Amino acid sequence: MDTKSRVDKAGLTNGVRTQRSGFLIRDALSGELDEVSLLIRDAYVEYQNSFPPERWKLYLEDIVDVRSRLAVSELIVAELDRQLVGTVTLYLEASSYLHQQCPQGWAAVRLLAVRPAYRGQGIGRALMEECVRRCRVKDIRTIALHTAVIMSAARKMYEDMGFVRAPQYDFQPAPGTVVMAYSLQL
Repeated sequence: MDTKSRVDKAGLTNGVRTQRSGFLIRDALSGELDEVSLLIRDAYVEYQNSFPPERWKLYLEDIVDVRSRLAVSELIVAELDRQLVGTVTLYLEASSYLHQQCPQGWAAVRLLAVRPAYRGQGIGRALMEECVRRCRVKDIRTIALHTAVIMSAARKMYEDMGFVRAPQYDFQPAPGTVVMAYSLQL
C-alpha cells in the first residue's frame, strides 16, 4: 500500500491512498459526520429484517450516532472520487467502548461499513488494514471486534485477515442473540 499523506481541511496529515483502487483512507472531517451516519445506515439496512422492529430502531439510532463516539474513538473513512464510500470506528482503548469485556490495552473496531454499490473493491479490507496500522504505531498488541452470524461477508474477511474467535468476550444484547467476539494478535 502506498502511504502518501494528505492534508485535510483542518491541516492534519492523516490520509493513506491505496494504489490498487485509488481510494483514500483518512480521518473523517467534522463537516462529514451526517454523511458518515447515512453511509452506516445504508450499509446496515440489509440486516433490518433480522431484528424485531423495536430492537432495530434502537440499534439503528445507536449505530448512526457517530458524534457520541468521537471523544473516545477515531472515525476513519474511505473516499473515492470525492465521495465517502466506507467507514470504520477505531477505539485505541477497547475499554472505552467495550467496558469490562476486553482486557486493558486492547483496541476495538466497530461499525465497518461500505456503501453497497462499492462492495467487493477492497474498501472494507483497506479500512481494517488502516486500523491495524494505527494500532501497530501505538504499540497495541491486540484488536477486538464484535460481529454477528448474519454478517457472513464481514466475518469471512476478518478471518482471512487473521482474526480468530474469542468466545469468552461474546455478549447477548437480547435473549437468543449472540454477538460474537473476534481478536487479532499483532
